[in-house]
Amino acid sequence: MANTNFTDQVNQALTPVGTAERVFSWHDHASLWFSLGVGLLVMQVGAYLVPAVGSRDAAIAIVLGSLLGAGLLAWTAKLGCDSGLSSAGLMHATYGSYFARLPVLLNLAQLIGWTTFELVVMRDGTAAIAQQSLGLSLDGTGGIVVTTLLWGAVLTLLLAGSMTQLVRKVISRVGLPLVIASLLWLTWQFGGQLHSKGLEAFWAREGDGSMGMLSAMDLVIAMPVSWLPLVADYARYGKSGRSALSGTWLGYALANIWCYALGVMVVSVAQPDVNLVSALLLAQGGLIALSLILVDEIDNAYGDVYSGAVSAHSIKSSWTVRQWGLGLALLCTGLALVLPMHSLEPFLLLLSSVFVPLYGVILGRLSGVSMRLQPMQRKVDFSAALLWLAGIAVYHLLAKWAPQWGAALPTLALTFGLAWLTRANVSMNQLGEPA
Repeated sequence: MANTNFTDQVNQALTPVGTAERVFSWHDHASLWFSLGVGLLVMQVGAYLVPAVGSRDAAIAIVLGSLLGAGLLAWTAKLGCDSGLSSAGLMHATYGSYFARLPVLLNLAQLIGWTTFELVVMRDGTAAIAQQSLGLSLDGTGGIVVTTLLWGAVLTLLLAGSMTQLVRKVISRVGLPLVIASLLWLTWQFGGQLHSKGLEAFWAREGDGSMGMLSAMDLVIAMPVSWLPLVADYARYGKSGRSALSGTWLGYALANIWCYALGVMVVSVAQPDVNLVSALLLAQGGLIALSLILVDEIDNAYGDVYSGAVSAHSIKSSWTVRQWGLGLALLCTGLALVLPMHSLEPFLLLLSSVFVPLYGVILGRLSGVSMRLQPMQRKVDFSAALLWLAGIAVYHLLAKWAPQWGAALPTLALTFGLAWLTRANVSMNQLGEPA
């Protein structure tokens, strides 16, 4: 890969990217994060909003939650681009070289989980397409093994190449137009069905009260938050922090709003016993559109594994990023064969409870710093560590005792504010010479 050509003695994850390697433009950032924001998983999570909240509340939660979540993602992207550090590097610079291993390992675990989810989704989608188009059943043990190994092989093959070339030449130029075309077609199809059923009735539909507005926003924010520990791994290759921020924000916000809304539309017109993939297939032209989205799903799995490889390399640098990537791809393929993958909502909210306060502290400590960041020499920054752990506790307490207020935004505001107020008292030995 273009970014793994250093010697084994250099920890690439903890070393700022040089100027010559900074090749991502605004278009590259926007294309990458629009593509990563599109997926069947996102539509499925969007379907969870119905019938918990009414259509009007769901729309408000989707737009506001997407803008806020993508804004947080973009803010982190700018920090990664300005510093040239990976996500693991930002954690080291905030929490100390020893303690940072904990969030890095948690990030690695969640990325393995997400990649396994993606492989299962691609496998199940392939089986649905084969059944619909060819009458071929792939639900048996043999079909599951073959389709899982097929997508695992594609993922492994992609990881043998260059990340920056994949983003610039494949995702930006080929993948993006195709996935936009498929989303437009599906929106037209399900929008037409909603219109025939009565848009006024759909818009006036009330929720069952099982989820409040702010709780719904938490669920929407959870998806962009799940990408927080990855974004700097790509943004560090950007030419400027401003383009990284605006491209990431616009690209991801548009994709998140579109896919969440499409999930709500699909579940609102589908029969109660029909799952989301089957409902997409039943739409006119749904087979082609679903196939394109399914192909696009592979870049989500790639993004997870590549970032997981960077995180793993930060801990054991004797293995290159490429070697870690290939190993993780094989591991996730094996897990997809044996692990049951069902409900996503609890998993997403659990991730939010960990990574919202984690990045609240990182952004509070490092944003606006005019010096060049370097990994902290001190092993543990106790104040940052305590703020993070306290933030996790606050998130869960709010979710349990005051769900009507949401948990993500109050926790983010609290951890960011406290980290900002206390950073003047923190030793700045994690910072190098002025840039």
